[in-house]
Amino acid sequence: MAIYKLILPKMGESVSEATITKWVKSIGDFVKEDETIAEIATDKVDSEVPSSVNGVLKEFLFEEGTVAQVGDAIALIEIEGDSEDVIEDKIVTSTTSKENINNNSDEFEIPGLAKLSSDQETPVKEAITSDGRFYSPLVRSIAQQENVSQAELDIIVGSGSEGRVTKQDVFDFIAARSSGSISNNVVAPQQSNILHDQVIKPSHAQSTPAQIVKSMNGDEIIEMDRMRRLIADHMVQSIHTSPHVFSVVEADVTNLVNWRNKVKDSYKKREGENITFSPLIIEAISKALKDFPMVNVSVDGYKIIKRKHINIGMAAALPSGNLIVPVIKDADQLSLVGLSKSVNDLANRARANKLNPDDTQGGTFTFTNIGAFGNILGMPIINQPQAAILAVGSITKKPAVLETEDGDVIAIRHMMYLTMSYDHRVIDGALGGMFLRRVGDYLEKWDKERII
Repeated sequence: MAIYKLILPKMGESVSEATITKWVKSIGDFVKEDETIAEIATDKVDSEVPSSVNGVLKEFLFEEGTVAQVGDAIALIEIEGDSEDVIEDKIVTSTTSKENINNNSDEFEIPGLAKLSSDQETPVKEAITSDGRFYSPLVRSIAQQENVSQAELDIIVGSGSEGRVTKQDVFDFIAARSSGSISNNVVAPQQSNILHDQVIKPSHAQSTPAQIVKSMNGDEIIEMDRMRRLIADHMVQSIHTSPHVFSVVEADVTNLVNWRNKVKDSYKKREGENITFSPLIIEAISKALKDFPMVNVSVDGYKIIKRKHINIGMAAALPSGNLIVPVIKDADQLSLVGLSKSVNDLANRARANKLNPDDTQGGTFTFTNIGAFGNILGMPIINQPQAAILAVGSITKKPAVLETEDGDVIAIRHMMYLTMSYDHRVIDGALGGMFLRRVGDYLEKWDKERII
């Protein structure tokens, strides 16, 4: 019998690690090809790791709750075969050279898999390291946003597994640096190696202490789950990073509502799914972003990154009550049918916990529909590292003044509030206000005769 190493697969260009949240199978279980063995979680989404072969599960190489790197072997599976060789999956770790893999032969065969020669292996994108030290993409992103230099990053004593620097370690360092406990000057390269082992990790006491909240008789204490903790940290970090400013417009979307009512039945019969208001609004946002490209930006220190692609994040509520933001890539290049199908697909997979890590990455602007919950207006928090987020409220019937050839009249119209939060470092009130008004204009001037 041969032993097959199950490798943690690539899950996206910027995803280099994942937490093993649950082993679905037990030691000794027979597993089939494509059958789920483990549930994993990244900084963005939860996912599953299927078996690549048929065999008996012999050993777990990581415990539940521990972090594995892309390319790590996470389990051993006993498979049929004449030899006792240890066979690895197609993906290899960044620290393993091709010469060290399968030294005994140039080619091997796994039942159920095509032959794979040594020159066909696909190496994983190299882990981000500095002087042999690993930093996760999340830590790198926080350090970049907070202007923490590489030399400063190297001197932080990590509290994570094997001394890895966590996001909390970076936040503690930033707080200590702001209070003057650590110099704001960049550490000279020659000092970095010395300080790496000598600098004391900033304590939580050096940060502004959080208010102590005492429970009272009858209170229920609920521990935040992993996703809620990530959301909490992300929201606090956004407020800390961006000076938020807000604009509001009210749009008369009567033409839009009447058009959708006219086409929704025929659309569902033809396409097999509903057309909601979300793709219609996303189309208007995409057009306005092309008109005002300086809203489709990110901030890197004192540099403005003007995005080439218009990738619209769509905030979606999960059954658990948590929030996730899948992304419609190149939304401006899609037809209305394409947008509708993308919205429905991402929403359905989000609710079923079937999103891939790539589905939540690369957003340049975020849209959230708070009207789905009966809210008429809200002020959302920017989804970093983007510079703006737009919310739409519920569509309600209101009396409104209309200008006609015979004078002003009062009529019942479908009205909707649009609110936008934006980063005042790079988007001033004039730009933000004009952009939001343009989105409203596109919705108000909807073509009632449009064919879809």
